Amino acid sequence: MENRTPLRLAVVQPPCVPLDVAANARAHAAAVRAARARVVVFPELSLTGYELDAPVVSADDPRLAPLVEACAEAGALALVGAPVVGDHIAMLAVTGVGATVAYRKMWLGDAEARRFRPGDAPVVLDVDGWRVGLAICKDTGVAAHAERTAALGIDVYAAGVLESASDAAVIDQRAHRIATAHRVWVAVASFAGSTGGGYTEAAGLSGVWTPNGEVYARAGTEPGESVSVSIG
Repeated sequence: MENRTPLRLAVVQPPCVPLDVAANARAHAAAVRAARARVVVFPELSLTGYELDAPVVSADDPRLAPLVEACAEAGALALVGAPVVGDHIAMLAVTGVGATVAYRKMWLGDAEARRFRPGDAPVVLDVDGWRVGLAICKDTGVAAHAERTAALGIDVYAAGVLESASDAAVIDQRAHRIATAHRVWVAVASFAGSTGGGYTEAAGLSGVWTPNGEVYARAGTEPGESVSVSIG
């Protein structure tokens, strides 16, 4: 893939209003415009907050229109978190032509499993010749997930996560392990602020790690922060 262009990649921790998909889609749209990136990664359940009773979000939900428009303007692919029909915790792939359910979380937490069902397969997206594997939170802590995803051939492992501030070190530990085990870039969008499920103080600290496991760029702990990098 020597002829492919560098990939502009962003990880974002947007402000989130619990259960307000319309407001959150507008915040996502603003983040996409500001990021000026080809791929923009958002945290787990970013469109609803970590509200395990949130209604499902359909790929054709009209409330996503501002985000679709922003992706069209920016030429971006936004990877956003939402509950979807089936009951799955999912990552939607949003472009300028609309949204699709790209990936369903394979490893669920105990509270999540009371409502949601696990997805059954890893997913890799091809973006301008770059292979981007998808993950959601607990997936990143299960070695088999990265192994199965990497086996499909990936350059980037992109995850949307939620950790409490007291567990912030987990983000680094997992990203470092995945990057060095599979020699891939790791991009983690980590929820910031407060949300449901007892997460009164989420970790933030979204970042990008090199294939050597080193921190390449990192956001702080506040909602609204992001980082954009060019990899190649």
